[in-house]
Amino acid sequence: MYEDLKIILYPDPRLSKISKPVEKFDQNLKDLAARMLFLMRENRGVGLAAAQVGLNIRMFVMNATGKPEDDRIYINPELSEPLGEEEGEEGCLSLPQINAKILRSLSIAMKARDLEGKPFSQLESGYMARIWQHEVDHLNGTLLLDRMGPVAKMANRKAIKELEQRWRDEH
Repeated sequence: MYEDLKIILYPDPRLSKISKPVEKFDQNLKDLAARMLFLMRENRGVGLAAAQVGLNIRMFVMNATGKPEDDRIYINPELSEPLGEEEGEEGCLSLPQINAKILRSLSIAMKARDLEGKPFSQLESGYMARIWQHEVDHLNGTLLLDRMGPVAKMANRKAIKELEQRWRDEH
């Protein structure tokens, strides 16, 4: 069902939409999560939001280590209790070849649901917290470009222009 799904690239307008909460926890959702984990791994990413495959639902997958047992799926995530700040290098599968230093909360709490719809909470810091914030940004229609400062935008302007041109050529 989801074999044709692929990662969409900036400036696809679906990347700027606010995603809607997931209401049905069924086999389709499990199949979608499996396909997203496959695409994330195939593209050597650490996280992938449903918005990045053109589906504006509040779900993302992630794996901070690359080990299959560390695959994580978060549905209808809500972040809270941000603590501290840390700048770190980020990239994005929807913005290939673009990296920038982004300021994020050092530690953050999350409430979410699993694939069965069961609620759970977690508190993370460092790399995991950074991935969560990046992926939840996607669910809110916020891109890495929206978080980049003017110097980072200038440094990446060639890659940004190439993505925009490619979009125009394809649409």
